[in-house]
Amino acid sequence: MRRLLLIVASLGAGLGALAVLSAQAPATDPVFQAMHDEIDRAKKLSLANLEAPYFVEYTIDEEENFTLSANLGGLLARRKDRFREPSVDVRVGDYKFDNTNFAGGFGGGSRYDLQRFPLEDSYPLLRRYFWLLTDSSYKASVEAISRKRAALRNMQQNDQIADFAHVEPVKSVLPLKRLALDEDQWASRVRTLSAIFAGYPGVKNSGVEMYASEGGFYLLNSEGTQVREPGSATYVRARAISQAADGMTLRDAVTYHAVDAAHLPGEAEMRRGLTTMADNLVELAKAPKGEDYSGPVLFEGGAGAQIFAEVLSRNLTLNRRPVVSGGRGGGAQPSELEGRMGARVLPDTFDVVDDPTQKEWRGRPLFGSYNVDREGVTPKPLKLIEKGVLKSYLLTRQPVRGYEGSNGRARLPGNFGANSAAISNLFVSTTDAVPVSELKKRLIELCRTRSKPYGIIVRKMDFPSSAGVDEVRRLLSTQQGGRPVSSPILVYKLYLDGHEELVRGVRFRGFNVRSLKDILAAGDDASVLEFQDNGAPFALIGGGSFTAEVSVIAPSILIDDLELHPVEDELPKLPVVSPPDMTR
Repeated sequence: MRRLLLIVASLGAGLGALAVLSAQAPATDPVFQAMHDEIDRAKKLSLANLEAPYFVEYTIDEEENFTLSANLGGLLARRKDRFREPSVDVRVGDYKFDNTNFAGGFGGGSRYDLQRFPLEDSYPLLRRYFWLLTDSSYKASVEAISRKRAALRNMQQNDQIADFAHVEPVKSVLPLKRLALDEDQWASRVRTLSAIFAGYPGVKNSGVEMYASEGGFYLLNSEGTQVREPGSATYVRARAISQAADGMTLRDAVTYHAVDAAHLPGEAEMRRGLTTMADNLVELAKAPKGEDYSGPVLFEGGAGAQIFAEVLSRNLTLNRRPVVSGGRGGGAQPSELEGRMGARVLPDTFDVVDDPTQKEWRGRPLFGSYNVDREGVTPKPLKLIEKGVLKSYLLTRQPVRGYEGSNGRARLPGNFGANSAAISNLFVSTTDAVPVSELKKRLIELCRTRSKPYGIIVRKMDFPSSAGVDEVRRLLSTQQGGRPVSSPILVYKLYLDGHEELVRGVRFRGFNVRSLKDILAAGDDASVLEFQDNGAPFALIGGGSFTAEVSVIAPSILIDDLELHPVEDELPKLPVVSPPDMTR
C-alpha cells in the first residue's frame, strides 16, 4: 500500500500534489464538492509516455432498505441497511479510441481496501476516498489502453466505431428521501401471508419476502453534468414449489411491486393472490404432463405482457462486441433485431413506445419512470416500433454500428467499461383490438380448420424466473440458436367444445422475436407487468447485483404457430416420508 501511494505522490507538479487534501468543508453539498474538486485534479494528470484522462466521472449509488422474509408463519430474517456504493470511470485516450470495450483490460491497476463508502457527508473523508478510487481507476485505464492497442496492432481499423459519444451536459439535482415505514406492521403482515401455505400440505416449500428501499444516485463528470436522481422501490414476493407423483418439481411466484410501501395492494388482495398461487401449484401437481404441440397459442392477460418484456424488449438493445486479444470479437450475444432497422417485426397494427417520462397510467404510478439515466442523459419518449416497423433501438453513450449517440436508456452497469440499456415504461398497443373472449373463439376456429383436437392458452410465464441456477443452466444448454424463452407455468389445452385442461412440464422450442410477426390478433385488454430487470437470463430473481425498475403495458396476443415439447430433465425423487402436520 505504502509503495503504491508513493508512486502517485512522486509524479510531481502534473498531479497537483495529489496526496494533499483540503480539510475545509465547503458551503455547498459536500458530496458534489468533493467530486468536483477531485475531478478538477484528475483532469490535470499529465505523465510522460502515459495517456492523460479525457473524461472522468464519479457515481455514488445510495440506498436505505428494509427486508423481511418468512416461512409458514414464522419470521426468518429482518434487516435494515444503508449503504453507498461508488463507481469511478477514468477514460484515457479520446472519444474515438479509449481504454473501454476491451475484454481483458479491467482488473489491472492498484486495489485499495476501501471497504464501504462513507455514509457521512464529511468533505475531507469523501475526497480521500475519491482520490484513492481515482488512482486505482487511472492505473487500470492506462494499462488497458496499452493492451487494447497491442491487441489491435495487426488489425485494419478503417471501420472503427468510436468508443464514447458526446452529449450535452445536464444539471438535474433532486432531493433523496429517507425510508419511512411501519416496520413492525410489515413484519406482522409478511408473517401472516407466509402462513397461508401452512394450509397446503401439497406445497413442498414456500417463502414470502418484503423489500423496501429509498435512495438514488449522485453523478458528476468532467463534461459538466451534475445529477442527483432519487429512486425507490418496494415489493412483496412469494415463491413456492410442489411436486407431482412422478417427481416433477413445479414452481410459481407472485410479486407485488410499487414505488413505495404506501402504493402496494392491501393485505386482502395479496392474500387472494397467494391463495390462488397455492391452489395452482396443487392443481399442477395433479395435472397430466404436456405433449408435443405445434399450432396457435394464445397468451392471455399477464402472459402477453411477459412475452413482450422478454422476447421483444430484450432484443431492442444492441450489444457491442468487445476487443479481445488478437482482434475484434468477444462473446456478446447479438440482438435478434440487429440490422433490421426499417423491417417489419410486428403486424402493421402495432406500435411500441418506451416512455420514462410518463409517471402514471390509469391512476397507478409507473415503476419504470426516471428523469435522468445513469450516464447523465435526459430521456424522451421513444417510438421503437411504428405500424409494425422497427424505428429505433435503446441506446447508451457507447456507440454501436450505425448509431453514435445516446437516447438516455443507460439503466444498468454493463461490461468492459460501458453501461447497458434497458426499457423503462414500455407501451404496446394495437389499432385492431378484439375482445379477449373473441381471441378464444378464433383459437378454436383455427384448430377446427387445421383439424387439431385442441389449442393452447398460456396464462403465466416464468418471467422473471423463480428457477434455481442449475435449472437455468440446463435450459440455456439445450437452446439451439438465439435467446431461450422462459418456461410457461400455467398452460391449458383449449378443446373444440370450449373446455380447458391444465397441463404441466412443457417448454417452447424455436420461439424468438421473429415469431411476433405471426401475431394474428390482440385483445382489447392491457395488463401491467412490473419487474426488476437485472440483465440476467430470464431476469432471474436474485440473478444480478443491480436492478432497474421497468413496466410493460401490453394486451393479450394470439400467435399463429409455435412449438411446445415436454420437459426431458431427470426428475428428482419424492420425499421419503410425508410432511409434518402444520395444523397443530
